[in-house]
Amino acid sequence: MDDGDGPAAAATLLLALSACAGGDGGGDGTGEAAGEGGLVGTGSGESCEIEEPVPVGAVLSLTGAAAHYGESQRNALELAAQQLNERGGVTYELTVEDDQTDPRQGITVFEQFASQDDVSVIIGPTLSNTAMQTNPVAQEEGVPVLGISNTAAGITDIGDYIFRDSLTEDAVIPQTVAKAKEALGLEKVVVMYSNDDAFTESGYDAFAAALEDNGIEIAETITFSKSDTDFRALLTQAREHDPDAIVVSALIEAAIPLVTQAREIGIEVPIIGGNGFNSPALMEGAGEAAEGVVVGAAWNSASDNPLNQDFIAAYTEEYGSPPDQFAAQAYAGLNLIDTAVRAGCSGERDDIKDQLGQLKDVPTVLGDFSITETRDADHPAVVQIVENGEFAVLN
Repeated sequence: MDDGDGPAAAATLLLALSACAGGDGGGDGTGEAAGEGGLVGTGSGESCEIEEPVPVGAVLSLTGAAAHYGESQRNALELAAQQLNERGGVTYELTVEDDQTDPRQGITVFEQFASQDDVSVIIGPTLSNTAMQTNPVAQEEGVPVLGISNTAAGITDIGDYIFRDSLTEDAVIPQTVAKAKEALGLEKVVVMYSNDDAFTESGYDAFAAALEDNGIEIAETITFSKSDTDFRALLTQAREHDPDAIVVSALIEAAIPLVTQAREIGIEVPIIGGNGFNSPALMEGAGEAAEGVVVGAAWNSASDNPLNQDFIAAYTEEYGSPPDQFAAQAYAGLNLIDTAVRAGCSGERDDIKDQLGQLKDVPTVLGDFSITETRDADHPAVVQIVENGEFAVLN
C-alpha cells in the first residue's frame, strides 16, 4: 500500500449527501451498490482501474461529547482520500456526516447511506455506544462497515459485514496493566469510569479483568457520567484509600478535568487511562498535570515507521497540529479500504466485504495490519507515559 508522497493541499471534498454516486434510492438489502458494473474495474492491486469513483460514507461525531475525536477522524479521512485520488486508478467520493454523538442521529445517517445514497462502504461511527445501534442497519442492508475507533466488546458480533481497524480495549488494556505493574510496582488501585457509555464501560471491564489477572487489589470502584466535569469529591474519596495508582476509563472530555483536578487536590500517584486518554488534547488541556499519566494505545507518534512519519508530516502541514490516534486509525482505515478495493478491483459492497476479510500484513501507519477471523484488528499495541508534555514509550 502506498499512502502517496505529495504534500497535502487544502481538502475540497464534497460533503453533501447528494454527491454520492448512483443515488437513485431503493436499497434492496442485496449487498449491491447502485451503479452495479461501473464499480467493477480491470486489473488488480497497483494496476486496478475503476471507472467510477467509489462512494464512501463516513459517520462521525463532529458535534456533541465526542466532537474532538470526530474532527481528527474527518481531517485524516479527507487527507487520505485526497492522497488516494491523486494516486489514481481508483478514486473515492467521500461523504462525511455528523451523528452529533447521538445514536439516534447515527441510525438516521446509516439508513440514508445504506438505502438512499448506496455507498459502497461506511466508515465509523466514532463511538462504540453508537455503533451498537447503527451497525445492525448496515448488516441488514448488506453494507460493509469499517469501525475506526470502536473498541468495545461485541461490535463485530453484530454480523459478517462489520469490521474494525481499532484494537479492542481487551487487546490493549491487559498489556497496559501488566506493563504498569512491572514499571510502577502496583499493588492497590482505585478504579474510576463513566458508566453511561459502551466504550468506557467496556474499558472498565477490561481493566477489572486485567487487574485481577495481575493480582492487583481494587480498593474501590467509583463511577461517574461522561458529561461530568467536576471530579474533586470523587477524587477525594479515591485518595482516602492511599492507592498506588488511579485507573480510569473515560473519554478525553472527562479525562482532562479529572487529571487536572487530581493534581490540584494533591494526588501525585500515577493515573492510568485507556484509549480515551490517547490524544495530544490531554497534554494541551491538562498541561503539567498530565505528566506521568500512563496510556495504552494502538498507535505511537514516535514510531519510526516511514508511513507513519509521512502521515504525521502531511497531517501537521495540512491542519497545523499533529494527529492523534483517532486520526491515525481513520487514515489507516481508508487506506485499508483502498487495499481491499484494489485487491478485488471492485467497489461493490460484497466484493469489498470479501476482501476486507482477507487483509493480512498490510503496511499501515498503525504497523503491519491483519484482520482476525472475528473481523477485529490485529497489529502491535504500545504502552505510553506522558513525559515532558509528550507521549513516550513506558519502559
